[in-house]
Amino acid sequence: MERPQAILFDVDGLLITTGGAGASSWRWAFNELYGIPADIGKFTEAGMTDPVVGRLTFTSVIGHEPSPEELSKVISHYLMRLPEEVAASPGYKVLAGVDELLPRLCKAGFLLGITTGAVEAAAHIKLARANLNRFFSFGGYGSDSADRGELTRKAIERAGEILGAALDPQRVLVLGDTPKDIAAAHAAGAIGVGVASGHSSKDELRSAGADYVLGSLLEELPGVAEATSSSS
Repeated sequence: MERPQAILFDVDGLLITTGGAGASSWRWAFNELYGIPADIGKFTEAGMTDPVVGRLTFTSVIGHEPSPEELSKVISHYLMRLPEEVAASPGYKVLAGVDELLPRLCKAGFLLGITTGAVEAAAHIKLARANLNRFFSFGGYGSDSADRGELTRKAIERAGEILGAALDPQRVLVLGDTPKDIAAAHAAGAIGVGVASGHSSKDELRSAGADYVLGSLLEELPGVAEATSSSS
């Protein structure tokens, strides 16, 4: 393929794993507000946006759909707790290939962004422990839309604003570790690259229609090899 105009990365399961810090923060938020240490894993699945996670968990444990004010309060409490949980998590780690790949892409002049179901503040908190925020100048987040396709489109729009011209989505790579990431990429008209570094296997990502499938970020991304080798 042609050189990508932008490369978009999911966070959880692709760049880092928090070792359960997110789930612990949701549990704390529900316990603090309602006396119920809710386990989001019982009600949600990987790749959902934070607003959807909060809404589904609230509905399941409280018994009714949250009002906008109730959902806002849960998310706010989640964010208050998240920095502490991320900092203390013994299972937090940067995933294979990330520390080598991101500087190499930046040196080669690729525009890097984030596409994640996390609200923007949560994404930055999760990346901050590993000093990874510095590589990403824009993104699309769960705080932009509860719909993964829409937030991916928003990220591509923001990339165009940075570069001063609208991007061709077919020259944008969207990397993720779940079928939802692939569906979001295709909904935005972009190239979906499945990476089996987190929640899904290579076969599951292929079945989801990924345009490319990698085992980890140690493998070369499509369209970038020549550019990164010439810049090193």
